[in-house]
Amino acid sequence: MLIGIPPILGPELLFTLRSMGHGDEIALVDGNYPAQEHARRLVRADGHGVLPLLEAILTVMPLDHLVPQAAFRASLNNDARQANAFHHAVDAAVARLAPGFAVVPLDGADLYPRIRAAHTIVATTETALFANVILRKGVVVVPGTQ
Repeated sequence: MLIGIPPILGPELLFTLRSMGHGDEIALVDGNYPAQEHARRLVRADGHGVLPLLEAILTVMPLDHLVPQAAFRASLNNDARQANAFHHAVDAAVARLAPGFAVVPLDGADLYPRIRAAHTIVATTETALFANVILRKGVVVVPGTQ
């Protein structure tokens, strides 16, 4: 255990977050996603859902403010115009923990290639369908170093 680090962030995931550079993306995928097949790097987060991991990651990793969009999610039935309660919860979590960022809903044609290209895929046991989230890492600005 560490002070200030959410305990859901295990050693492998913390290593991954620290290893990622500015502009790298991490995908949190549901239990139905073929993570092993699609991952360049795979971190298992069995027993955890996407939302708790999303919230924990956003407490330690900044989103990229140098691009217009840095948070993405799947959409119900792979249709960017459709959403369910899970998608609304993702949108609310990002709004609360990363003010100024809006989550971009993606259709399947845009989502799946982006997940495959991610720096790392985190495989969860999330049971919600179409419950995938992608975050683009930003820079950590240390006060007085700009």
